[in-house]
Amino acid sequence: MKRQFGHRARLSLSPAGVLKTDDQAHAARTMWNLLHAWWQMMPKQERTLANADAAIRQAREDIDFLAVLPAQAAQAVLKTYFQAWKNCWEGRADAPNFKGRFRTVMSVDIPQGRDLNITRVHRRWGQVNIPKVGRVRFRWTKDLPVGKRANAENRITGARLVKDALGWHIAFRVQTSEVKPDPHQGPEAGIDVGVTVPIALSDGETYTHGEWLTGKEKARLLHLEQRAAQRKQRRKPGEPTSRRLHHTYDRIAGLRAKAKRRALDWQHQTTTAIARAYGTVVVEALTITNMVKSAKGTIEEPGKNVARKSGLNRSISGEAWGRTVTMLTYKTAQYGGILVKVPSAGTSRRCSACGHTTPGSRESQAVFACKNPDCGWSGNADHNAARNVLHLYRMGLALIPVAGRAVVRRAKRVKPAATR
Repeated sequence: MKRQFGHRARLSLSPAGVLKTDDQAHAARTMWNLLHAWWQMMPKQERTLANADAAIRQAREDIDFLAVLPAQAAQAVLKTYFQAWKNCWEGRADAPNFKGRFRTVMSVDIPQGRDLNITRVHRRWGQVNIPKVGRVRFRWTKDLPVGKRANAENRITGARLVKDALGWHIAFRVQTSEVKPDPHQGPEAGIDVGVTVPIALSDGETYTHGEWLTGKEKARLLHLEQRAAQRKQRRKPGEPTSRRLHHTYDRIAGLRAKAKRRALDWQHQTTTAIARAYGTVVVEALTITNMVKSAKGTIEEPGKNVARKSGLNRSISGEAWGRTVTMLTYKTAQYGGILVKVPSAGTSRRCSACGHTTPGSRESQAVFACKNPDCGWSGNADHNAARNVLHLYRMGLALIPVAGRAVVRRAKRVKPAATR
């Protein structure tokens, strides 16, 4: 069984290397925009891959700064653009559009793995060849199939350079052959996600974390946000953003990216531990987009407790429950287990001991005391909800999609493939 996965590592670029890589990313974005303009200008019958390839070759000859982009990376932009239209026609995504300078993630594709020439320098660092940049060191945090470890079934097929607030990173595309795992013989576990207790299991286990930023980092972030607000307020209408304000925005983005990186690390470690320990993992089918809607209301009917609801929305978004479920989905399959979703209605109000839903049983965030006179059970509210989640699965209320009845969403104002 062949499996593809990505491994991301931090690059150690010199200032000159950063400029070269930035230029390549801007050239790749410009190439995308030129392709989109060409697509809108050409008649439908002439929108072919061969005509587009000829157009970008001519553009590389006519526009000097496009020459900094390697030819293979330009071909990757072309293939990605055509794939974006296929995804749109099949209803998996919206129609592609122009990419703005400040809204677009800077990236450059290296489609062929043989161009990378990866070597390991020592325990902490490796070296990779980046076209038109040279040999660059990257942080070696995971063993890669290079040298004698590489073969036809276990190899690096390409890479992608991505820039975020912490700098340039390289994401290797690794293709490996794995034996299909045996069915996981571990126990079943229901999971309740929350804000105060991020993950609570039906067997009483909990997974918690601290703040993603230290006290000094949070104070620094607040200071930078206040400074940015003051400088933005002093800016005259129509005046361009100053270099100082851009620098302040970059420092704010760096602190937020550091917090997100720590959150991702905790989620990866936690979901791996759960996937290894349990054969069946049951989660709630939460509609998170509805849970984080604003409570402002309208002018005629203004909302109540708007500030409190806004803080709750930020806490829910910060926990990234959807990303946790996504990680559990592929990790349970990797270890031979399964992940099941059940309806979420009433799991926090029902008593897991007697099965009754009595008003007032949820006394506080952490305490559940059943008000049923014949029961009287009390315990942790999060564990009670997790036990109810597992109970729904054992009762056969799993949300399993019916084969052949999947409804594919089609993007707005796009004709189906049969009518084009």
